[in-house]
Amino acid sequence: MTNLSRRGAMMLPLGLAGLAAACAPAARQMAMTADPSGRADPEMLALLESYARLNPMPIEGLTSAEARRQPSMADAVRTRALEKQITNTQRPINSYNDTTLTTVPNALQARIYRPISASAGPLPVILYFHGGGWVIAGIDTYDASARALCADAQAIVVSVHYRQGPEFRFPTAHDDANLAYAWVVTNAGAIGGDPNRIAIVGESAGGNLAINTAIFARDRRMGSPRAVVAIYPVGGVDLETPSYREFANAKPLNKAGIQWFVSNYTTGPQNLQDPRLDLVGRADLRGLPPVFIVNAEIDPLATDGARLEEKIRASGGQVTRTLYPGVTHEFFGTDAVVTKARQAQRQVGEQLTAAFAAAPPAATPARRRRGV
Repeated sequence: MTNLSRRGAMMLPLGLAGLAAACAPAARQMAMTADPSGRADPEMLALLESYARLNPMPIEGLTSAEARRQPSMADAVRTRALEKQITNTQRPINSYNDTTLTTVPNALQARIYRPISASAGPLPVILYFHGGGWVIAGIDTYDASARALCADAQAIVVSVHYRQGPEFRFPTAHDDANLAYAWVVTNAGAIGGDPNRIAIVGESAGGNLAINTAIFARDRRMGSPRAVVAIYPVGGVDLETPSYREFANAKPLNKAGIQWFVSNYTTGPQNLQDPRLDLVGRADLRGLPPVFIVNAEIDPLATDGARLEEKIRASGGQVTRTLYPGVTHEFFGTDAVVTKARQAQRQVGEQLTAAFAAAPPAATPARRRRGV
């Protein structure tokens, strides 16, 4: 959206000045529609406006099949990049390949990214879980995030596509995430990785999976990951938190959309009592590796991140949380057009690099966990 100064408008021919004046209310309405919060910074607002022009339908009124065909924020990034005449939005990496993980009983689709690295030895490995409310999206949608992790942490990234609801309901995605971690621990060496330097990263619903997978590794004594990064994670089942109330109508994720995701993934209200969904209320978060939480200000899930931080710290864990102002849910992979996304990626890369360089954690006693 172009902002014309008063002087600039006066310099226009009368017809164009009149057209600009006539379009101004429509432009303001577009901004209000794209960002109901009125809090987005200029880059984020421009991206939200590009997203709005793709005409996404409210997800809560769609079937899962219809929702999966809707434009995503990744599509909006490509649109905005073209508007800015940016022809290459991808972070440079060495290579990637799509593969099938030989997990039992269900094989999982994955994409393995390899960095441009001067290291001669085995590289650290990041297991990455995409977002999408356990219902929509996939590896392609979150390609930018995986590439950024690969480039900034100088690590092999294994981006895994787990099964989704409503075809496969809770706890299918959580079980698939655990299978993926077991595969990485067993096969890191075969893909050029170091089995002693593994981290888990996830976005949104994937952030929930990342923390749960670390709990699974702890309880099964499978070897602790060096770090967990949870990017605007689903941390609880309370939909009346301060951020849910303040950003109930936010874009691209709102309260009604989260309710739709939950209804399409869970089998009923009883699932909300499970510690895997209610991390802040019921999960045992003791003995986890260092946890890094990234939150966006304009996001119903912001309070979930804050409460996770509080609970992990109260459980004796090491946790760092950064709240990025002026940006929304899904901002992390928008680095081609949003500066704060690049800042967040760089910060996560630095945190992971430090975690990979640190001494390996001491073994912790196994704990029993309900529901697995």
